[in-house]
Amino acid sequence: MDRYLALELAVTIRHDGQGGVADDLETVQGLTDWVRDRAELLDARDFVADEASRVAVVAIRQGVRALFARAVSPAPPSPADAHRLLPLDQALTRINAAAALQPVTPLLDWPADTAPTSMLLPTPPDPDAAVRLTAALARAAIEFLSGPQRERLHACTAPRCVRYFIKEHGRQEWCKPSCGNRARAARHYQRRRAALEETPQTRLDAAPSVADQSR
Repeated sequence: MDRYLALELAVTIRHDGQGGVADDLETVQGLTDWVRDRAELLDARDFVADEASRVAVVAIRQGVRALFARAVSPAPPSPADAHRLLPLDQALTRINAAAALQPVTPLLDWPADTAPTSMLLPTPPDPDAAVRLTAALARAAIEFLSGPQRERLHACTAPRCVRYFIKEHGRQEWCKPSCGNRARAARHYQRRRAALEETPQTRLDAAPSVADQSR
């Protein structure tokens, strides 16, 4: 399965399972763990976060989520931050400025038994791990949003879910099966409640009159 760093960063804002919203990057340790879990993608096996790097990455995430909201429009964005999104121009400036912190050189690799691949190498690598990290995340956002996967990006509409996801097929409505089950249960509850709230007078008004029946 393809992995998209920009999407993985965005979904560090998630449903906490109790009706609220959790932030995987709320603490310095949370950022350290998140980066190390993606050490191969970020070349950051020995990364140790501090508060400055956490704030910098959260700022990139704010820009990414604002641009994701633009990407899924006119459908609604994730409700987690829909009321406090960065303006588009600020989000673009933030992402572009972070990407420019670390100059890169494209490198082509073509092993004998596989297809060619490309990568971007810092030139020269910045000694500041936080700069390398934020620049890499910003570049990942640019690559994602300028690529074909942007058209498959959606915000999950299941009750309480706040995740963005990539649609794997045309009929997919939710980010995972549990969200689909919750959404269908909510729809069933709403239909049942509407039926129970229907008053006798409402049913009488909806019934055909004697005059109508005689026509």
